[in-house]
Amino acid sequence: MESIREATLEDLRGVAALFDAYRQFYELPADAALSNAYIEARLRSHDSVILVAVNGRGQLQGFCQLYPGRCSLAAAPIYVLYDLYVDPAARGHGTGRALMKAATERGRRDGKARLELQTARTNATARALYESLGWKRDDTFLTYTLPL
Repeated sequence: MESIREATLEDLRGVAALFDAYRQFYELPADAALSNAYIEARLRSHDSVILVAVNGRGQLQGFCQLYPGRCSLAAAPIYVLYDLYVDPAARGHGTGRALMKAATERGRRDGKARLELQTARTNATARALYESLGWKRDDTFLTYTLPL
């Protein structure tokens, strides 16, 4: 892993492939067309920030996606770090850590009050990474969803 930068439309194919692999990690079926359309929409509308890790050969090794939001209790803007994925071949080299640090710096630069994320209770590797970077687990609030 050489650098972290914001994704552009030129990165669409690579980010979409990583996004499809990310979805499969969470046991969803492969769907290259859906992944491409979703990432293209994000890049064109600029309604999220997608950071990519790029190796010395210009290949994308991982990505994270930040969605702007608001915390009404803090009366402040935040980022929700919804997606973080590193290609299996690039794991163990600090790529996830570098993406997380870049997300933190981007949040500070953009004047966000904090970053938030959710992960599966069973994702011990990710949880260890987050905690090593100073993220605090919320044991007070429960998350609910309502499919529509």
